[in-house]
Amino acid sequence: MLELEHRFRVVDVHARLDPDEAPSGPTRGRTISPENLEREMHQAAVVRAVVSAGAREQESYLSANNGVARLSVGRPFVAFARINGPRSPDDGPTGRLRNLRASRKDWHTSPEDVEQYAYDDRFHGFKLDPGVDGLPDEETLDQLEDAGLPLLVHGGTAFPPSALADTLLERSIPIIVAHCGGHPLDRELMHETIDMLSRYDDLHVDTSHVCYRDPLERALREHPDRVCFGSGAPSAHPNVGVMEMLTLDVPEDAMRKAFDKNPSRVVPALAPESER
Repeated sequence: MLELEHRFRVVDVHARLDPDEAPSGPTRGRTISPENLEREMHQAAVVRAVVSAGAREQESYLSANNGVARLSVGRPFVAFARINGPRSPDDGPTGRLRNLRASRKDWHTSPEDVEQYAYDDRFHGFKLDPGVDGLPDEETLDQLEDAGLPLLVHGGTAFPPSALADTLLERSIPIIVAHCGGHPLDRELMHETIDMLSRYDDLHVDTSHVCYRDPLERALREHPDRVCFGSGAPSAHPNVGVMEMLTLDVPEDAMRKAFDKNPSRVVPALAPESER
């Protein structure tokens, strides 16, 4: 694929990197080497990218997180530690009942794990996919709040805006909701998530796998300081996400904020070296 040419500095808040030494591969999605991911980012003129491990069911993320951190050294990658938990993301009666009896297993992220990641300068934030990983218990969320690092959360049918509001948004955690809160391609959930941006100061959305122009243009026009570019690589080539953004009918300043200023504010490690 040809390299893109544009006048923006672009950083990416949402990419996946799977280390070879993890006990098992990701449960879904395309896997590529760190070298190929770096090359694809270069082709899209993405200068830095947040990376985290792919999903692993009933398995600790400790090894995978350490592998991601190791592979990020010397590359334009910013490592996020992936976390999990024993609670169901279902905010209905069944989910609430199940959560009353939920307790951490050996493979679940503990408060001690979060503290260790937060004070390890190799990690700059956390990643959570509640539909796969479950939700951490209250003690672990307390530690996550104390850490003060950004949390990238998969939003969509498995973890809709109502569940996000009930479990995470009352806490002082900088949150980026992946896929504009509407995975897979649920336009109504995307708009519900955009509605929430006016109510929660620490809430942001990323653009990965959104595809639709109307929610992206609405978010950039109404909340230009809350949108962060995310490619969703390697499931999609980062060129795709960048091109989708470049074709939107929005002011150039809003696009510049989404490509660089907003993600660099939420994740300072993405900022130019002179500004860190």
